[in-house]
Amino acid sequence: MMEKDSKIYVAGHRGMVGSAIVRELLRQGYTNIITRTHKQLDLIDQKAVADFFASEKPEYVFLAAAKVGGIEANRMALADFMYDNMMLEMNVINSAWKNGVKKLEFLGSSCIYPRMAPQPMPESCLLTSELEKTNEAYALAKISGLKYCEFLNRQYGTDYISVMPTNLYGPNDNYHPSHSHVLPALIRRFHEAKIQGLASVVCWGDGSPLREFLYVDDLANLCVFLMNNYSGNETVNAGTGKELSIKELTELVAGVVGYKGAIEWDKDMPNGTPRKLLDVSKATALGWTYKTELLDGIRLTYADFLSNPMRAER
Repeated sequence: MMEKDSKIYVAGHRGMVGSAIVRELLRQGYTNIITRTHKQLDLIDQKAVADFFASEKPEYVFLAAAKVGGIEANRMALADFMYDNMMLEMNVINSAWKNGVKKLEFLGSSCIYPRMAPQPMPESCLLTSELEKTNEAYALAKISGLKYCEFLNRQYGTDYISVMPTNLYGPNDNYHPSHSHVLPALIRRFHEAKIQGLASVVCWGDGSPLREFLYVDDLANLCVFLMNNYSGNETVNAGTGKELSIKELTELVAGVVGYKGAIEWDKDMPNGTPRKLLDVSKATALGWTYKTELLDGIRLTYADFLSNPMRAER
């Protein structure tokens, strides 16, 4: 159980997940939060990470740093996604172990589960069949991170846990037109189409894939809850247990943004995994449930987009 003055390191505090975890820790009254920008500490640099842990000696670690992107980014930079994510994970987790960190929480992704996993996907389906090829490199890196945590627990008695979120969205998201996830990409596309008065917007695939979305501040609330209330080798799924089609999502986003034109589908472009719904019964049994409904979350995220000065450059 973290004390209010426990020394807590949040890796990736400028990202969407890390910044939400910092907000949640502050909201709950934690006072001793350590952060480092990428410029101050390159997590891919093994010696730099080792030196940081040796000098700072954090008691608790939230590992939310990652190289992330949507289907196109993953498809075009397979080697980069695998190398960067595996290196930063291994460096942080290994240095945490060597420096006696009391507890570490590793943030993964639902893409670790097989492409044709049973739906909803239970934690136990990990590594039971092949992965979705469009994000295989990222998934393999995330699987390696959570397995390293499990193996340290088994070999050395550490208390390292992992959380697997569904599709996330919210403040501080990346709104890049081609290197972001589906919901923020749609927000930007429909906003720009509205401003430019475009008659139609083209979206990838046929709109049929089913997806689940969790507001990032709800994830952060779960992350702090699990740090204080869960220990175990099996990961914990983080989601809402609800899904909708990409077509339904585009219509919701267009409505929030106020875009009145037509939505067209480019069926020559990939859909990605047909369905991705997490089984969240484990988190529910632990006593946690999400709070933010999708429509409310999209409204909050669009407000963040409008106030985000970096959106044009990211």
